[in-house]
Amino acid sequence: MTESAIASRATERRLATSSRLTEVSRRLTAERGLTGFTIEEVCSEVGVSRRTFFNYFPSKEDAVFGVDEVDEARRFAEDFLARGSRGWSAVLDDLMDSIRGFAEHVGLNADDHVVFMRVLEREPKLLARFIGQGRLRDAAIVELVALREGVAHDDRNARAAVAIISTVMNSVGSRLTDPHVSEHFAEELDATLAAIRVVLDTAVLDPAATNPAALDPAATNPERASR
Repeated sequence: MTESAIASRATERRLATSSRLTEVSRRLTAERGLTGFTIEEVCSEVGVSRRTFFNYFPSKEDAVFGVDEVDEARRFAEDFLARGSRGWSAVLDDLMDSIRGFAEHVGLNADDHVVFMRVLEREPKLLARFIGQGRLRDAAIVELVALREGVAHDDRNARAAVAIISTVMNSVGSRLTDPHVSEHFAEELDATLAAIRVVLDTAVLDPAATNPAALDPAATNPERASR
């Protein structure tokens, strides 16, 4: 077996252990709250030592979130920047691809998302942290987009692109809690972005679709309406 193959298997095992620790921590938090269980209980269920737990996460809170923000931000940035500037439409596609890659890397699925939402509902402290992380992440992605596209850090197009992606993520997040919706995160991402593009394209090609006044001149001309 080659060194790269050995390293790959080690990485897979590490990711599997990390995912299992997060899965159990989230479930117990959703059931009992953060103070309702111990790290030892998590370790016992996963089959690892307390020392191993702390090799992965510094606290129960971090285990619940489960993602190394610094490492994942680095992965995301490297992937997005490597694609190169190809116009604003490509920015949306590339951001979606990077998010899809992240979801596949951490094994994100609908069941995990539902449990995590239950955790946030039960623990306001974790909800506040989640919201704060989201704001910081969006700001960092705006900077990333601006860097790749060679525009100012507060460029409107860069902010608009990230706002659209954030809207997609929020929409998909809410839909994944519906049992009648596809459990595939990537499919929901693609479908939601496609729907947003249809609406935006329709608005550009047919202003009347988003401006009722365009259909009725009297709406903006009271004198004509009174004749």
